[in-house]
Amino acid sequence: MTPVSDAALENLHATATEIFTGALAACSIESAFDRRLRFEGNVLHRLMPDGSGPDTIDLSHYKRVFVIALGKAAGPMVEVLLERMKRRKGLRGICCSSVLPKRRNWRFRYFEGGHPLPNEDSFAAARAALAMLKKAKKDTLVFFLISGGGSALFDLPIDPAITLEDTRAFHQALLASGAPIDQINTLRKHFSQVKGGRLAMAAPEALKVSLLLPDVPLRSLDALSSGPTSPDHSTVEDVRAIIAKYELNEKFPAQVRQFFEREDMPESPGNKKQRPLLPKIAEAVLARRITAAATMKDEDDAFRDSVFEILLSSHDLVENARAVAQRAGYFVAVDNSCDDWDYADAARYLLEQFHTLRSAHQRLCLVSAGEVTVTLNRTPGAGGRNQQFALACALELAKHPGEAMTVLSAGTDGIDGNTQSAGAISDPTTIARAEAFGFDPARSLAEFNACPLFTALGDSVVTGPTGHNLRDLRLLISG
Repeated sequence: MTPVSDAALENLHATATEIFTGALAACSIESAFDRRLRFEGNVLHRLMPDGSGPDTIDLSHYKRVFVIALGKAAGPMVEVLLERMKRRKGLRGICCSSVLPKRRNWRFRYFEGGHPLPNEDSFAAARAALAMLKKAKKDTLVFFLISGGGSALFDLPIDPAITLEDTRAFHQALLASGAPIDQINTLRKHFSQVKGGRLAMAAPEALKVSLLLPDVPLRSLDALSSGPTSPDHSTVEDVRAIIAKYELNEKFPAQVRQFFEREDMPESPGNKKQRPLLPKIAEAVLARRITAAATMKDEDDAFRDSVFEILLSSHDLVENARAVAQRAGYFVAVDNSCDDWDYADAARYLLEQFHTLRSAHQRLCLVSAGEVTVTLNRTPGAGGRNQQFALACALELAKHPGEAMTVLSAGTDGIDGNTQSAGAISDPTTIARAEAFGFDPARSLAEFNACPLFTALGDSVVTGPTGHNLRDLRLLISG
């Protein structure tokens, strides 16, 4: 088979990048906010209510408005809310993100939390939020602006004897376990003072409005930032089963291990045996083919004064990627079924699906959203799950050097693992080019050290922090 030309591959690389950046740009927080909420004077209108909460909220009934923003999109979400709200006396807030925003409001305290592992600001932000919410009464309205990444950025252990160093080791063990995100966050919820509904419970009398930008499957919305305002339906029994399945106890620091071995380890707020309501709402959203909003009041009395709005999700990301690719003349297929799969299994599966579809569609774009998992059995090099996935695909693509196709895998937050790259692009020539630079691609994969390889090739996807976090996007494209 004749090798594909460099120009053809460069064109595919550019197209893949344009689809990724175009889809992300179309997921505007500003426009999503305006599709769901509108402020008119002192009245907040919910534009797509589902009947489970008030259609309007009269802000004049509240002497104070608190805003707690956490996650990688916390800064942009705060900015949009303040622009729309144009408020006002009694407004105070906490903003905890991975990057301090350039524009800051004097009414807010800003914290630069750690990610993927917590830092001192992660603890400080959580303490500040709990102290603020302690002042909330019936005359207080609380906005919680929650986006992905908050599990690490914003944390504080229930057990005061657990140190920041212990907490970082706990998070690192979870990230290296290979467990899916909902199981990882089940443990985080039971570990933390500000997860699993406990943040909302710090203001039991206030009206609480949670605005969500999920980086988790819609079926697992209570896993978003480990559900700080959502009722948690996991149990201590679930926690112990996960710890046993992934043999985590031996990997935890002594103080963390002792906490999880306590016979009196507390259940999370809102724990009930019935099916959680947030996933029910998400299913209704998708069934109606609308892309973002739903609200709820949980049946548990503890959450009766809570309203939730889903502003954007990976569903919006996929639909925007589909639209960009179709405008570029591609037949588009969507396959999100490998969400939470091991990266190598996901690579094999998507490549197989791609080749099957390509037999009928020469100009093809296969879109896949969600996150793959990586189980670390050693101290990793520089890389992340997206670069790991792209390199695994490259090793497979090297077996077909004449194919005109490329694979892009990137995180919508602009950060992949412990690197400043969002992800990477691979094609049938990646392995040969890497070897010409002196790399051993198989070794790079085994050592979780894909970033230096892709950086040397100029095939890293670099966006910088995006202020977004709508999960990862994978694109497989043929010319």
